[in-house]
Amino acid sequence: MTTIGIIGAGQIGSQVARKAVELGYNVVISNSRSPETLEALVEELGPKARAATAAEAAAAGDFAVATVPLKAYKDIPVEPLAGKTVIDTNNYYWERDGRIPELDNGEATTSGLLQEHLPQSKVAKGFNHIMAADITTDGAPAGTENRRALATASDHPEAAELVTRIYDEFGFDTVHVGALSESWRVERDRPAYVVKQNADELRENLAKAPRTV
Repeated sequence: MTTIGIIGAGQIGSQVARKAVELGYNVVISNSRSPETLEALVEELGPKARAATAAEAAAAGDFAVATVPLKAYKDIPVEPLAGKTVIDTNNYYWERDGRIPELDNGEATTSGLLQEHLPQSKVAKGFNHIMAADITTDGAPAGTENRRALATASDHPEAAELVTRIYDEFGFDTVHVGALSESWRVERDRPAYVVKQNADELRENLAKAPRTV
């Protein structure tokens, strides 16, 4: 069975873990403190989950979900993720992360920064424009009318396809934004951000997104 390494056990990481375990995945989850601090979460998740360090979670996963504050993205281990797809859930909150001029100026994207940090990995945007609680509650079977859609972007087609498969298993349609250089379209303060929308509505919101906000 596939193992997902989850780096970051906050609201999004915990919710992805809950849904993944429900679907039969094995989960190895980490946070910035220590595995012992995740005892309650792991107990809730059951036998398919265990806590570990970030490096251990990265090494254990067939692919990884990186869901740490943007200011901490350089703490994500590099070598254990070489050759693997990394789903990046990040958004830029300057109030939390401090000002990052290349993001303020529209010269970079959050997922692009992570790809630079992980040059041997295949980074794909995912789960960044949905409220954490909705990850486990808003999914619907494929073909459901007005099924909620989520976006992904990647410089690696196989990474975008993995996100598409995971989205479908979690109960969401997928809209491909394109390369990571276009992933700003689905980030904070744009029309598609944390909006419940079907695929057509998401495409419309992506198209009218401003580059800087």
